Amino acid sequence: MGKLQTLFRNGYDKARGIVKNNMRQYAMLFALITIMIIFQILTDGVLLKPRNVSKLIYQNSYILILAIGMVLLIISGGNIDLSVGSIVAFVSASSALFAVVMGIPPVIAMVLSLIFGVLAGMWQGFWIAYVNIPSFIVTLAGMLVFRGLNNLILNGETVALPELYVKLASGVVPDFIGGPDSNLHLVTIMVGLLLSAIYLFTMLWSRLRKKRNGFEVPRTYVFILKTVAVVAIINLFMYWLALDDGLPNVLILLTVLFGVYSFITIKTVPGRHVYALGGNAKAAALSGIKTKRVLFWIYANMGLLAAIAGIVFAGRLNAAAPTAGKGFELDAIAACFIGGASASGGVGTVMGAIIGAFIMGILNNGMSIMGLSIFWQDIIKGLVLLGAVAFDVYSKSRAKKAT
Repeated sequence: MGKLQTLFRNGYDKARGIVKNNMRQYAMLFALITIMIIFQILTDGVLLKPRNVSKLIYQNSYILILAIGMVLLIISGGNIDLSVGSIVAFVSASSALFAVVMGIPPVIAMVLSLIFGVLAGMWQGFWIAYVNIPSFIVTLAGMLVFRGLNNLILNGETVALPELYVKLASGVVPDFIGGPDSNLHLVTIMVGLLLSAIYLFTMLWSRLRKKRNGFEVPRTYVFILKTVAVVAIINLFMYWLALDDGLPNVLILLTVLFGVYSFITIKTVPGRHVYALGGNAKAAALSGIKTKRVLFWIYANMGLLAAIAGIVFAGRLNAAAPTAGKGFELDAIAACFIGGASASGGVGTVMGAIIGAFIMGILNNGMSIMGLSIFWQDIIKGLVLLGAVAFDVYSKSRAKKAT
C-alpha cells in the first residue's frame, strides 16, 4: 500500500511539474476542448458533424498558415506584421495577372506569386532590420502599399482563376480504393493508419535512443497511455473526415507546414536564434547571433507564408478580389496571442498558434451556426483576446514573485 501511495505521489508531482512548466499551452488546449464542448451543446451537435469539421478546416486554412509565420515574428521580440492581409490580396491579384491575363501555366503562376510574396517580405524586413524603423510603421505602410498594388492590378474587378487553385484550396485526395459509390473515403482511413504507424515508430525509436544514451524517459504505462491516446485521436479524426468527402488537399499542406516549422523552431539553430532574439536581443548579439539577419529572414518568411495563404484563399474564392484578405492580420495576431505567444517576445510555439487559430475558428463557426449577430461575435472575440493576454501578464507576475 505504501509503495502504491509513493508511486501515485511521484506520478502526481511529475504531472504537476509538466503542467506548471507548460501552463499556458495546456491552458489553451483545455480552453479549445471546453469551447468545442460548449458549442457542440449550444449548436445541438452541428459543430462536430463531419461536414462542419471539414468546413472548419477549409474556412480557417489561410489563417492557420498566417499564424505559423506570425508566431515567429512575435517570438522574435513582440514584432507583428500588419500587412499580411494586403499581401494575401496582392499575391492573389498577381496570380490572376500571371495565369489569366498573361496566360502563364497555373503552376508557374503560383511559383511567381510565391516569389512576389517573398520579395514583399524582404522589402519590409530590410526597413525593419537594417534601417531600424519600427515594425508597426513599416508593415502599416506595407498594408497600404500592397492593398494599392492589388487594386491597380485588378482595376477594382474580380477575376476568376484556373481550376488548379480551386483543387488546392477546396479539393480532396481521390479515393482510388473505395471509389465514388463508397460511403466511406477509404484512402483517408488508410492515411490515418499510416500516420499512426509513423507516430508509433517515431515514439518507440525516440524512447529507445534516450534510454541508450542514459536520459530519463516516462514510465512505461505513461508512454503507453499517451501513445494510445494520440493514435486514437488521429484515427478518429481521419474517420470523421472519411464520413464526409475525405482528406482535404489543404490539410496535407497545413500538416507539412506545421511539421517543417515545428522542426525548425524546436530542433534547429536558426529556430533557437529566433527565441534568443526575443528573449534578449542585446545578449543574443553579444553571443554572436546576427540579429539583423534573423529579423530580416523571418519577415521574408512571413511574406512567403502570406503568399501561400493568398493562393489558398484565392482558390477558396475561385477568384482574385479587390477586398481579399481584409482583417486577416488581426485574426493571425489574435491566434498567436491566444495560443500562448508572449507580447514581449521569447515565448510561443507553432502548436500554440495552431490551437489559437482553431479557437478563433470555432468561435466564429459556432456563433454563426447559432445565428449570433456579427456585432456580438466581435465583442466576444475581443474579450477572448484580452483575456489571453491578461493571462500571460498574470503568469509572468506569478513567476517573478516565485523567484
